[in-house]
Amino acid sequence: MKHMNSEVKEERTSNKKRIDLFLVPIVLIAAFLNLFKIWTDEYANAYYTAAVKSMLQSFHNFFYASFDPGGYVTIDKPPVVFWIQTISAKIFGFHGWSVILPQALAGIGSVLLLYVLVKRTFGVWAGRFAALAMALTPIVPAVSRTNNIDSMLVFTLLVATWMLFRAVRTAKFGWVLAAFAVIGVAFNMKMLQAYMVLPAFYVFYVVATKITWKKKIAFLTTATALMLAVSVSWAVVVDSTSADKRPYMGSSQTNSVLELAFGYNGINRLTGNTSVTGSSHKQPAQTEQQTASSETKQNSNSSADSSQSSNQRKSSSSQKMQAPGGGNQNGMFNTGNPGPFRLFQKGLSDQISWLLPFVIFSIVGLFAGVKFKGSYTTKQRESLFWLAWLLPVAVFFSIAGFFHQYYLIMLAPPIAAFAGAGAVALWSMYKQHNDWKSWLLPGGVLTTAALQVYIMSPYVSSIGVAPIAGVGALGVILALVLAVRKQRKNSLTNYLGAAAMVVLLAMPAYWAMTPIIYGGNSMLPSAGPDSSSGMGGPPSTATNSKQSGFNGMQPPGSSSGNSSSNNQMQPPSGSSNGGQMPGGSSNNGQMQPPSGSSNSVQMPNSFSSKSSSSKRKSGGMNAEVNQKLLNYLTKNNTGEKYLFATTDSTSAAPYIIKTGKPVMAMGGFSGSDPILTVSKLKAMIKKGEVKYFYLSGMGKGGQSDVITWIKENSKEIPSSKWQSTSSSAQQGPSGNGTLYEITLK
Repeated sequence: MKHMNSEVKEERTSNKKRIDLFLVPIVLIAAFLNLFKIWTDEYANAYYTAAVKSMLQSFHNFFYASFDPGGYVTIDKPPVVFWIQTISAKIFGFHGWSVILPQALAGIGSVLLLYVLVKRTFGVWAGRFAALAMALTPIVPAVSRTNNIDSMLVFTLLVATWMLFRAVRTAKFGWVLAAFAVIGVAFNMKMLQAYMVLPAFYVFYVVATKITWKKKIAFLTTATALMLAVSVSWAVVVDSTSADKRPYMGSSQTNSVLELAFGYNGINRLTGNTSVTGSSHKQPAQTEQQTASSETKQNSNSSADSSQSSNQRKSSSSQKMQAPGGGNQNGMFNTGNPGPFRLFQKGLSDQISWLLPFVIFSIVGLFAGVKFKGSYTTKQRESLFWLAWLLPVAVFFSIAGFFHQYYLIMLAPPIAAFAGAGAVALWSMYKQHNDWKSWLLPGGVLTTAALQVYIMSPYVSSIGVAPIAGVGALGVILALVLAVRKQRKNSLTNYLGAAAMVVLLAMPAYWAMTPIIYGGNSMLPSAGPDSSSGMGGPPSTATNSKQSGFNGMQPPGSSSGNSSSNNQMQPPSGSSNGGQMPGGSSNNGQMQPPSGSSNSVQMPNSFSSKSSSSKRKSGGMNAEVNQKLLNYLTKNNTGEKYLFATTDSTSAAPYIIKTGKPVMAMGGFSGSDPILTVSKLKAMIKKGEVKYFYLSGMGKGGQSDVITWIKENSKEIPSSKWQSTSSSAQQGPSGNGTLYEITLK
C-alpha cells in the first residue's frame, strides 16, 4: 500500500512538471493528419450525416438516432457518437466538418492518452515513440477524418484503460467501476466491438492487484454487472417502448436493439452471415474469385480500348475490385482470406501491420525472463495488458467472416504501445550486450523493413521504386551495422538506433498522409494511394493515381448524356441489398457489375482529389440532389409529411441533408428491413402522409409486395417533369428510377 501511495505522489509531482517539448510536434503531426482539409468534405458519410440533420430537429429524433426527420427508421448503430456529433453540429453549425470534428479530436486524444499510459511505466521515450506510432498508423487518421464511429470508440476504450491503470495504482474500487462503466458507454457506440478489450481488463486486474481472490472475483463481478447495465440501458428503454411511438430499429429484422447488437452487429460479423430478410446473398468463395477474375479481365480489355474517353479510362482503371498486384480479388472488401497470416495479406497489412514484426520482437524482449509462478514487475503486468488486447483482436480479424478495413483501428493502441515500449527495451538490451537478447533490435529492424517492402511492392506504379528500395536498403544496412557494432559504445551507435526508428516510421507516415494527398472515402475509409476508393488495394493501371477513386453517384432522376452502363453499380440478381454498405456493413458485401458491363464494380466515393468544386459532396453515397426533382416534389406537396418515399437510404440521404425534410427510406439502409407492409402503406397514404414514390432497381428485398402494389396502384409521373438532363451528372448505382404518385380516398 505504501508503494502504491508513493506512485500516486510521483504521478502528482510529474503532472506539475512542464509540458514535454518532444510531445508538441507529435501532437501537431496528429492534428495535421486528423484535421487538415476536413472542411472540404461537405456530406461526409451521408448516411450518418443525414441522421445528424434529423437529430437536430427534435429530442425524439435525437434520442433514438433517427435517420430521417419523420422518425420512420433509425440508423444501424447506437446513438452515443451521433449524440456527440449532433451537439457539435448544434455548436458550430451543420456542416460536414462539424460532424467529423469529434472523431478528429478523438484521434488526437488517443495519441495523448497512449503517451500518458506508456510513459508512466516504460519511460518518457517509450511514451513518445508510442504516441508517434499511434499518430502515424495509417488507418487511425483515415478513420478519424470521417464521421464513422471507430475513432471515438478507441478513444473511449483508452479512457477506460487509463481508469483501470489508476484503479490498480490507487487500490480504489471506484476506479474499477468507472473503467467498466465506460466500456458500457462504448457499447452504446458500436455494440459488441467495445467488448473486444475485456480479456485485457480481466487479466490485468487479476494479475496486477494485490488483494485476495475473493475480493478480485467480487470486484470484477460487480464491475461487470455495472458494465452490462450501462450497455443495455438504452436498448432496454427503446425495446420497451411501443413500436408505434418510436422509429423502427434500422437493420434489425425484429425491430429490436438487442437483436441488432447480438445479431447484425455481433455474431454475424464473426460468421460473415450478414444476409437479411430471410435470404442469403452469400456466394461461395470460388464463385467470388471467378467473378473477380472475370471483372479484372473485362477491365483490362476495357482499359485498352483506344476508343474509350480519357475520363472513362481513368475511372475504369481506378475502380477495380482487384487485389494488389493484379489477379484475384483479395477477399471481400479487400480484407484478405481468413487464416493465421491474414493481417500480413494485401489490403490489411498496409492499414495496420507496418510495425508488427518489430512488435513481435518487442514482446519477446519485454517478456524475456518472466516466470509464470511469481510476482510480476509493473512493466510486465502492463505488457500483459497490451498483449491481452492485441491477441484476441488480432485473432478475430484473422478469422472473421465480415468486417471493413477501418475496423482495424482497434489494433492500433496495443501495436503502438509495444512499438514504444519495445523500442526502449530492445535498445537497452542491445547496449547491455545481453546474450541473445542483444540481437532482438537488429532482428526487429531487418524483419520490419522486409515486411514494409512487401507491403509497398504492389504500389510501385503509384509511388515508384525509390521509396521501396530505399526502405529495404536502409533497413538492411542499419540492421547489419547494428549487428557489427554490437560491442561498441559511442554516440554513433545511438544515432544508428534513432535512424532505424525513423526509417521504420517513414512509410507509415506517408501512408497516413494519403487521405490528404489523394482524397479519402468517408464511407469506407482506408489509407494508401487509392484511399479515395475506400477499397484499400493499389490502383494497378490508373493513369493518374491522384484521380483514382470513384466519381460520385447519380442523384435520383439525373441522367447523363455521356454516361454508360459501365459506370453503374447494380445489385446481384435477387439481392435485397444491391451491394450497398452501411456505415459498417452490407449483405455480405457482394457486389456485381451490371449485365454486359465491361467495367468492374464501382463503389461510392466520399471525395475525389480532383474536385471541380471546393466542397466535395459525394459522401460515400448518392449524395447529390436532383434540383428539378426537388422543385417538383416541393411544388406539388399538399401537406404530406414525407417529401417522397424511396426504397433505401441511398436516395433519401442527400435530400434529408439538403432540405431537412422527412424522406422515407421504406426498407431502411439497404432497403431490406421489413418495416412496411401494404396495409401500413395504404393507411399512411389515406392519412395524407406520403404520395410520391421514387423507385429504382435497388433495395427490393423484403418489400417486393409493397413495391408491386405501388406500381399497380400509382400514376407514373412523366420524366420530363422532374428528371434532370444535366450532362455533368454521372450514372448512379441504380440508373434512372421512376417517380410515382398515389392518392387514395
